[in-house]
Amino acid sequence: MLDANGFVIVAVGALLCFYGVRSVHLGVLASGFGLGWLIAALFNPSALTLILFGLIGAVTAWVVVSLVFSFASYLIGGLAGAVTGARIADLVQPGDNSWAASGIIIVAVAAAAAFAAEKYKARALIWLTSIGGAAMILHGLGRAFDALDWLRSADTTAGEIGGTAAWIGVAVTGWVVQRRLFADRLDVRHRLGGNEKRDS
Repeated sequence: MLDANGFVIVAVGALLCFYGVRSVHLGVLASGFGLGWLIAALFNPSALTLILFGLIGAVTAWVVVSLVFSFASYLIGGLAGAVTGARIADLVQPGDNSWAASGIIIVAVAAAAAFAAEKYKARALIWLTSIGGAAMILHGLGRAFDALDWLRSADTTAGEIGGTAAWIGVAVTGWVVQRRLFADRLDVRHRLGGNEKRDS
């Protein structure tokens, strides 16, 4: 059975994964939406509840970052890290998820990501948005298509390995795309044939 709600999180995840480092506002909204959605999804709620939590997360994240814009990198990194933490919490807890264990994992990953983003700025944010966006994409695909449910929450070891490999693959693809599209933000110098590109 096809669940159209999964496409919502796929679309938001794709924006974060492949375009997240380009816009602070987009990164905040996408990360906040994904965080609200993935936290709610840990406990198998209805589709309406998922969307509601996602919207609350997006608005809350945007308001908080707007109020303390000077800490934007720190907060975006923390939000993207929290999305990643929600995915990790689901991976390491087979069966029913515990609120306490999930909370500890999400907060720990979010804090580490926030400090990394504050210290390394765009170079950390490109990884964090790619990893968080990839988690959202896979969750959405698993929700949208029954045959891909193992991407969202695997019941077998093979499914967990496959889901983790897919997560890494999508995250690396997102990193490559963002690095090529937004090289100016990252101060990346393109090389042609091993030599630096020079103006002719």
